[in-house]
Amino acid sequence: MADKNSRLPQNVPGPWYVDSNCIDCDLCRETAPSVFRRDEDNGNSIVFHQPETEEELRQAEEAMSGCPVEAIGKDNPSPPAPTSASATESAKPS
Repeated sequence: MADKNSRLPQNVPGPWYVDSNCIDCDLCRETAPSVFRRDEDNGNSIVFHQPETEEELRQAEEAMSGCPVEAIGKDNPSPPAPTSASATESAKPS
């Protein structure tokens, strides 16, 4: 999981970011080229455009899930869907 405290300052403002764990593997840039690009000065990827369209969001999510070092993050990610066990527990009367 990406660390928002290690967020690279070269990322554009917004919820999506790359942190200092990036190894410059190019996966995110190939997966979501409208969102990620290489920072030539530092040799890593950065978010240069926050995803806006459904397609950009889908590609950014795919890049985040495929990142081999989990260097891609998103502030305030959606909470995980409840599992069937937790749904059953919440349905039980108190």
